[in-house]
This record gives sequence, structure tokens and C-alpha cells, in this order.
Amino acid sequence: MKNFDSFRISGCFVDYSRAEVVILPISYERTVTWKKGTSKGPEAIIEAFLNMELYDDELDMNTHEVGLCLFDRINLNNKEPEEAISEIEKIMGDIIRDDKFPIILGGEHSVSIGAVKALKDRYVELSVLQLDAHADLREEYYGSMYNHACVMSRIREFTDAVQVGIRSLSNDEMRIIRDGNYEDKIFWARDIYNNRKWFESAINKLSGDVYITIDLDVFDPSIMPATGTPEPGGMDWYLIMEFLREVCGKRNIVGFDIVELSPLNEYYASNFLAAKLMYKLVGYVFLKSLRNAK
Repeated sequence: MKNFDSFRISGCFVDYSRAEVVILPISYERTVTWKKGTSKGPEAIIEAFLNMELYDDELDMNTHEVGLCLFDRINLNNKEPEEAISEIEKIMGDIIRDDKFPIILGGEHSVSIGAVKALKDRYVELSVLQLDAHADLREEYYGSMYNHACVMSRIREFTDAVQVGIRSLSNDEMRIIRDGNYEDKIFWARDIYNNRKWFESAINKLSGDVYITIDLDVFDPSIMPATGTPEPGGMDWYLIMEFLREVCGKRNIVGFDIVELSPLNEYYASNFLAAKLMYKLVGYVFLKSLRNAK
């Protein structure tokens, strides 16, 4: 477990007892099947975050004042997928019971399963908003039902989901979508990349309490090349920001994760995008409470 004390000196973070938001950097890439490196994602995001301006000009506030607590890196790379998911579920459960807002920085996408399981115990009507290039609806992959290519199949076993930005899947996944009547809850990248008409439809399909999971390959590789499986035809930064702000204004967001960053040597723009995404999303979630505190 890496100690992040040197990062905490920055003044961006507060003790757990004073925090509204808890950031969990989870280093895990046990089921990654192609380009490795996502276990280094959490540290890269935090390092980039510490080199950001903390004033948000769009929201006109210093978002970190909500109270951010940074956990030490949680290294689960020696765990089998089921063990890792169980451990994440336990950690998340403890944080939720303390009425903290949880953020996971991955790591591969399978970390989301444990997070959603824990939140489902607290929020019975929970739904999941997935932003991703891939459907992640395989029943199993490379011999595991908990491969990162199966994450949404596992999540859909116990809660509902809306999937946005999808542009890559297998024949079997398309069959699962059709057989499960999921087609109206999938927003294909080719249909949404240059318009905002779909915002209302996507949000209306979410329940009141929402967990957001963001695989960074939802973005176009021109702005986010540092993923294990980059797909052309991805989403634009401002389109995603507008959508997330609208979701946060109309639904109760109970946590989120940002996963699948695989940092590139000497190329820091992707790390910075991920860090900025985290910070912007915290701002959108806590916009009302931060403004009321002024």
C-alpha cells in the first residue's frame, strides 16, 4: 500500500472526520487482457490533481472546500477478482455508513462491481450510469465472470443501468442487449456525439439515486489516448461535462468512479484530464451545498 502523505501536504485534503468526500485510489488490473498499466492510474490522477488550479471558473468556487479525504493506495493486484470485489464492497460499506461520499480511482473497471454492491444495500432504488466505449456485457471473458469486460453484466444482475457512449461490443453482447430489452437504455456514440437531444431521455431512464461509473475510453482517443483499449469516435470533453452537470442537477448522485487510465510515459495530458474530470464532477455533485455555504 503506497503512502500518500507527501500528497496530503498540499492542503487540498482534510482528515477523514472532517471530510464530505473520500477518494479511494484502488490499484488493480488482474483481469486486463491487452495493454497493461491501469494499476498506475490512481497515483497519476492524484499527482495531476495536485498540479491543477483549484478554482473552478465555470462554477465560481473552490470545489475542494467541500472537504476531500485521500486514502492511501489500496493495492489489490495479488487478489483474485472475487476477493478484490469483496474487499472493495467492505471498504465502501464502511465509508457509506459514515455518511461520506465515495469516489474510486481505478484501476480496471471490475472495481465498480464491489462499489455498486455496497451502495445497493443503502439505496434500494439505485441505478448506474455508465460512460464507456465498451458495453462490458460479456457473461465471461478469459475464463472469468469478473473480467473487466463483464462488469455491466454483473452489475445488471442486481440493479438497473443506462449506458452512454458505447461504440464497441461483441455479437454475444448485442444478443444480450436484445434479449434483455436493454436497447432503449443504451446511447450509442454514433447517435449522440454531436448533439444534446438525448440528455433528457437518458436522465429519465435513471432512478432517483445514481452511481456514475466512467471508463475513460468514453472520450475520443484524440484527447484520451491513455487507455488499454482506445476506440475511435469517442465523446468530446464539453459534451460530457454538460451531460454530467445536468445529471447531477436532476438526480441524487451517491458516488462515482473513474477507471481504466493507463498512464503514458512523458505524456501527462490524459492524467490531467482524468483529474479535472474528478474535480468537475465533485463540483457538480456538491454545487448547491457549496454555494449555500458561501
